[in-house]
Amino acid sequence: MSKTISDAVMKMIRFYEKESNVCLHDINHFMKVWGFAHAIALSENLDAKTRQTLELAAIVHDIACPLCRKKYGNTNGKAQEQEGNLLTREFYRDFGLPEEQLNRICYIVAHHHTYTGVDGPDLQIMLEADFLVNADESSLNKEAITSFRDKVFCTKTGTEMLNRMYL
Repeated sequence: MSKTISDAVMKMIRFYEKESNVCLHDINHFMKVWGFAHAIALSENLDAKTRQTLELAAIVHDIACPLCRKKYGNTNGKAQEQEGNLLTREFYRDFGLPEEQLNRICYIVAHHHTYTGVDGPDLQIMLEADFLVNADESSLNKEAITSFRDKVFCTKTGTEMLNRMYL
């Protein structure tokens, strides 16, 4: 890969500065999700390539939010998934990523609000990291958090983080 994770972070910050009327929130959100994804991936011993794929996906997981706000008036998860694939592909166009890895990053972005049929630890951790942040940002109650945990969380690390933070 010719560019690094830090290159992706800075490019995403610039993207939100240009595209988003809620720039600071969007930047804070992706940085928190990326941080949780990184920590869970390390603790769960993901191999380096899978961890890199996950982290690159976490950085851009909500790349479609500015477009969805303009086009639909909201950031509905399914709309994000629908719009995110092409935006992600364009975002990483000059990163020199292998096609297989880019396809997986796009797949994760296009499924980060789909909680069934999870097909790998990278997507599983993405779902958990995003929820760890969304639970706080959406002020979810303990019942909603417990229900989501019981239905979606699978990793030991993500589950422990959720329990310690919210329950």
